[in-house]
Amino acid sequence: MQDFEMTIYIKADPLVVWEAIVGDEGSRAVMFGSVLRGGLEPGGTYEYVGPGEGGTEVVHVYGDVLEADPGVVLQLTEHPGPIYRENHAELTSRMTWRLEQAGIGLTRLTFTNDEWSEGHPAQAETAETWPRVLSSLKSWIETGEAIPMTS
Repeated sequence: MQDFEMTIYIKADPLVVWEAIVGDEGSRAVMFGSVLRGGLEPGGTYEYVGPGEGGTEVVHVYGDVLEADPGVVLQLTEHPGPIYRENHAELTSRMTWRLEQAGIGLTRLTFTNDEWSEGHPAQAETAETWPRVLSSLKSWIETGEAIPMTS
């Protein structure tokens, strides 16, 4: 299975896009109801926490912050939450959001999901999931409405 990379253009400045990626409102809108928790400092940790069964909050994804420069780059390692796999700590990939000013009020966002550990269960779904999430992010930033994430 290959790594995933996609570039999109969003009609907003890079700091607006950044805030949509890391802020509660944007994250909740496009990341299946989850919000990003943790200090975004290199060497720190983060969690995507959101609704689970019965309305309880669960950790859906967690990992380490590799790089965080607001409006420029966010790079994280990724592990599936403990509720998904017993061997969650062994399963890993890397997610990178690169933001570039591409004109007045325009951001070029390149998202990469790579460095997959062998047998990571989410890798097969990447080509379907990330285009939908990134399209939803673009829609949410430009119109205030995310794309519904249910099929």
